[in-house]
Amino acid sequence: MQSQPPLFHFGLLVLLTAFFGASAQRYVEREIKIPWVSASPGGLDALLVYAELPGKHPLIVITHGSSRKSEEHAQVTPWQELPQALWFARRGWVALVVVRRGYGGSGGEQDGRHGGRCPQTDYERAGDYSAEDLRIAIDYARNLPEVDATHIIAMGVSTGGFATVALTAKAPPGLVAAISFAGGRGSQANHDVCNSDDLLRAYRDFGKHSRTPMLWIYAQNDKFFWPELAQKFDAAFRSQGGQVQFVLAPPIGEDGHSLFRHVEAWSSTVDNFLKAQNLVTLAEPLPEITPPNVPPPAGLSEAGLHDFQSYLLLGPHKAFATSQHSFGLSAAQMTVDEARKKALENCKHAAENTEACAVVSIDNANVQQ
Repeated sequence: MQSQPPLFHFGLLVLLTAFFGASAQRYVEREIKIPWVSASPGGLDALLVYAELPGKHPLIVITHGSSRKSEEHAQVTPWQELPQALWFARRGWVALVVVRRGYGGSGGEQDGRHGGRCPQTDYERAGDYSAEDLRIAIDYARNLPEVDATHIIAMGVSTGGFATVALTAKAPPGLVAAISFAGGRGSQANHDVCNSDDLLRAYRDFGKHSRTPMLWIYAQNDKFFWPELAQKFDAAFRSQGGQVQFVLAPPIGEDGHSLFRHVEAWSSTVDNFLKAQNLVTLAEPLPEITPPNVPPPAGLSEAGLHDFQSYLLLGPHKAFATSQHSFGLSAAQMTVDEARKKALENCKHAAENTEACAVVSIDNANVQQ
């Protein structure tokens, strides 16, 4: 994976500016490497996203979850959280998406290696280990000219949400709030968490020291950390003084653990949390970002046209595939070949393997058949 794709970034920035016009808002989307000896040799892979506005702006550090399939840990890219980063950028925040050690293009050992082996778990140690990555990212961002380091938020999903909770137990200077989506560790299968008692103990221990206002969001149909278990996390954390606004969101999709990906489903909840914490930086969010003017493939259904427009705004590397009656896409992959492969797989799955699929777009460029 290339650690710094300046050509793609430059092209995307120019395209957005040209499409919106001379007075339009410009957005920076730049993949970077955060140097750190513990993440050698390459450091932490990260993505910086913000609107070009005058002055300094508050910082949000965002981090990912962990697939149950260990082979997928090597495929994590910071571009996977581009939609969430842009949500905050439209509200005047500088967003820094961080890939933790041992995942994707980041060096070092994964946090899972520091959490013991089931059933001999040590979730607190794993949380502390992964929270250190967030501290390093925050320290790096303090020196960026766009960042107001007195107003910092951390946000993560799943194991990244758990890391965010751990971060608040040893809060760095300037951390004023934190958000955890479907936070937890140790999910082995649907409704099956290894040694959940140890996980509850970790939440209690973090709650002893955490005094940062937090928002926790779980979907009612989350199969990794289901409502009854998530509510136990909440009770354990608050029993020791942790400050949490706990939200049980409506069911979404086949597994509510995917809630974080559905930005529109949590937008108002997070907006309200920011208002309650006096963390609204713009009177109104900047306008929705409109996809570039790329003609869609012929023959797409209404759902296909909608998903193609969404695809145009996703991060590289990405591909869109179609068949006679179906389509599939893949985005934010390590390589173009991986994006092409997964788009074809998703198209064939949608077509139930009854139709031939072909890739029609790669990184927003039409593919000649």
